[in-house]
Amino acid sequence: MILKVHIETCLSQLLFQEDTDHDKKITIEDRGPKAFDVVSLSGESYIVKGTYHLSNLLQELVIAKNQGFEIASIDSDVIEEKPVDRVSKMIKDYYWDGLTRMMDESGIQSLIHDTKNESLASEKLRIYVPFKDELAFNYYRSLEHKLPITAIKLPEAISPEYVKSINNKPGILALKLQTSNSETVGVPFVVPGGRFNEMYGWDSYFESVGLLIDDKVDLAKGMADNFQYEIEHYGKILNANRSYYLTRTQPPFYTSLIREVFEKTNDKAWLKSHLKTAIKEYETVWMVKGKRLSENGLNRYLAEGIGFPPECEMGHFDAILKPYADEVNLPIREYEKAYAEGQIVNKELDAYFVHDRTVRESGHDTSYRIEGHCADLNLVELNAMLYKYETDFAELITQEFDGIFENYTTQFWNEKAEMRKNLVNRYLWNEEKGLYFDFNVKTNSQSGFVSATTLTPLWAKLCSENQAQQLIEKAVPLLKEKGGIAGSTKRSRGDISEDRPQRQWDYPNGWAPHQMMIWKGLFNYGYINEAQELIYRWLFMITRNAVDYNGTIPEKYDVVEATHKVFAEYGNVGTDFEYITQEGFGWMNASYQYGLTLLHNSYKEKLNNLVSTEKLF
Repeated sequence: MILKVHIETCLSQLLFQEDTDHDKKITIEDRGPKAFDVVSLSGESYIVKGTYHLSNLLQELVIAKNQGFEIASIDSDVIEEKPVDRVSKMIKDYYWDGLTRMMDESGIQSLIHDTKNESLASEKLRIYVPFKDELAFNYYRSLEHKLPITAIKLPEAISPEYVKSINNKPGILALKLQTSNSETVGVPFVVPGGRFNEMYGWDSYFESVGLLIDDKVDLAKGMADNFQYEIEHYGKILNANRSYYLTRTQPPFYTSLIREVFEKTNDKAWLKSHLKTAIKEYETVWMVKGKRLSENGLNRYLAEGIGFPPECEMGHFDAILKPYADEVNLPIREYEKAYAEGQIVNKELDAYFVHDRTVRESGHDTSYRIEGHCADLNLVELNAMLYKYETDFAELITQEFDGIFENYTTQFWNEKAEMRKNLVNRYLWNEEKGLYFDFNVKTNSQSGFVSATTLTPLWAKLCSENQAQQLIEKAVPLLKEKGGIAGSTKRSRGDISEDRPQRQWDYPNGWAPHQMMIWKGLFNYGYINEAQELIYRWLFMITRNAVDYNGTIPEKYDVVEATHKVFAEYGNVGTDFEYITQEGFGWMNASYQYGLTLLHNSYKEKLNNLVSTEKLF
C-alpha cells in the first residue's frame, strides 16, 4: 500500500505519540502505545505497529524531508521491510554517501564546521600542504578569498620538533587532488563517522572491504590513492590527516587494499604504481632498525613525537600528572603547562608519552594489553600484517609480473616471509598454551595477555595446520561471547575500579576489525562452521540493536551483553543522532556487509525474523 502524507504533520504526530523520552528517535525505551495510524491525504488508513516498524516510518519520513519534499509517498512494504535487508540497504544506499569526503572546495565546507575546529571560532581552518605539492598549495591559496581557510606549506623535512611547534596551530593535512576537465577536484575518501571526520589509517582498509562489496569501487580506489599520496608526501600512511598525526602511522593494510581493488579493476598500470609505493612503505616505515624494526628481527610500533598527544582533551592525563605535580607543589594545570613548554623536564613522563603515542599508533587505543610498554612489544597482529605484506608481494610479483618487479623477485619476498614466520614461532607462539602472545623485547618474555589479536595469524595464513587447530580449540572458547569475539578475556583485563578504569579495546567490548580478520582466518583454514557461528553472533547483535534503537550502528559493542551501550572511555561514536543516522559507523557498516557475504542463507533468515521473535537465538 502507498500512502501519501504531509511529512511535517505526520512526523510531529508520530513523535508526539511515540517518542516519549523526547530524543527524536523511536526505541524500545519509549513508552508510547507502539501503534500509529498513518492516514493518507486521500483518507486511507494504515496502522504501523512495533518499535522497529515505527522507527522505519520515522526514517522514511525524514529521508523524504531531507530530499526537499513536503508530501511523502509511504510504501507499507518498506515500513515492513525485513531487518537484514533494511540494514544492508541503508548502508549501501545512504551511509556510505554520508561518510564520503573530498579535500576540494565542496568538501572543505564540512571540515570548517567540524567539532575539532570549534576552539578556532574566530580563526581560519589551517590546511597544511606537502612541500612538493604545488598543485594543492596553489589551489588552496586560490580559495582563501572565498572560504575561511589558510594554506600553509609544510617544510621539506618534517621533524618531531616541527610537529610539536604547530600543535597549538592544528589543522587538516591535504590529500590527493586531481584535475578533471580543467577543474581541480579531490580524490574521494570515506571517514569513520561522528567526530572522526578525516581519513584514518586502518579504518580505511576495513571500510574499503564494505565499499567493494557494495560496488563502490571508485571510492575504495580513492582510499588507496590517498594512501599512496600520504606515503609519497608525508612518509607514511597517517593515523589520520590532521597536523598532529604527522609523526604517527597505523596498522599496515596497504597491500591487502591494493590487491582487493585490483581484483575489481584489473588495472595493471595502477597496480604497478601502488606496488612500488607499498614496497617503499615496507622498507622506510617498518624495516628501519632502531625504529619500528627490533633487534630480534620482528616489528613493533614506535610513534615519534614529543610530549602530550595534542588530540586528547584537557584532563585526560590528570591521574598520570598528579603525583609529579604534588611532588613539586604545583596545581596540575600549571604543571601540565610547564611540562608542555619545556620549563619542567621529566624523563619518566617523556618515556610514558612514547608508549602512549605508540598505543595510539597501534590502533588499539587504549588497552591494558599494551598500555605503559607498547613501544617495547613485538605485537602479534603487527607481525601477522607484515607477513601478509611479504606474501602479498611474492604472490603479486608471481601472478602479474612474471616473478620479478623493480629488481625484487618472488623468491626474495618468500624468503622474507619464511624468516618472519620462524621468528614469530620462536618469540610469539606458545606451544604449551596453544596461543600467540606479544613479546616484550626489554624483559625478553611473552606477555601472557589473551587478546583477540592472538587469532590474527589465521587471517595472514601464518599458522601451520596444527597451530590453527590449537588456536581455534583454545582461543575461541576463551574469547567468544554472546555478540562475537571480545577484545580480551576478562581475566587478562583484570579488575576495574575508579583508579583502574575500563579500556575500550578490552573485555567486554568487541570491534569490527577483529571480527572481520577472524572470520577470514577461519575460512582460510576451513573452519566454516566456527566462522558461521561467530558471524551470526555479530550480525545478530548489530541487527537486534538496529531494530530496537532506530537503526543505530555504532563504533563498537559490548559483546558480553550484546549491546551498543558501552561504558568506557570516549563513549560510543555513532549513537548521537536525531531521527535517522546518516552514517552508521565506517568499519561497522563494512563488517555487516562482509558478514552477509559469508553467512549461510538459513542464518540470514533467522536474523530477518528478529522482529517477531524478540529473543536471542
